[in-house]
Order: sequence, then C-alpha cells, then structure tokens
Amino acid sequence: MARKTRKYSKGASKKVGRAMKKKKAGTLRSGRSGKKVTSRKQAIAIGLSEARKEGKKVPKKKGAKKSSSKKSSSKKSAKKSKKSTKKRKSKKS
Repeated sequence: MARKTRKYSKGASKKVGRAMKKKKAGTLRSGRSGKKVTSRKQAIAIGLSEARKEGKKVPKKKGAKKSSSKKSSSKKSAKKSKKSTKKRKSKKS
C-alpha cells in the first residue's frame, strides 16, 4: 500500500499543541490587540501561523484565494456605480 503524505509536519502539530495549552492556561494572547484568546479555532490558527513563520510544512491559507476574488468583484461594482451616476446626470440636462 502507498503511504499518504502528511498535510502538516510534526513541528506544526507541536506548535498547535502548545497554543492549545496556552489557551487552556489563559495566557494565549492575539497578535495586534493583545486580547486574551478564548476560541479554540483561533488558538489553532495562531499555532499554524507560528509554524508557517518558522517554515514548517503547513498548507496555504484558504482565505488567500477568496480575498483576490472579493477585490475584483468590488472593483467591478465600483465601475458600475460610476456608470450609473453618469447616466443620471446626462438625463437631467
């Protein structure tokens, strides 16, 4: 049987484990604001981001793909709104 490759390295799982222990102890803080982390998902995300910074094997963020499509759609809607305002002005005069 063929072996499956691991998505996450052992080092990455250790980082997540440490973040979870800090969360349970109440000492895990978020990056910018410094607020105490109470969410399990947030603790996992912090552990994975620390592992990424150290160069451990971790899959890319899912949000990276979505953000680029949001930007392009917002640009399209901005162009549409500009066109509609031009049409309104031309009808009045």
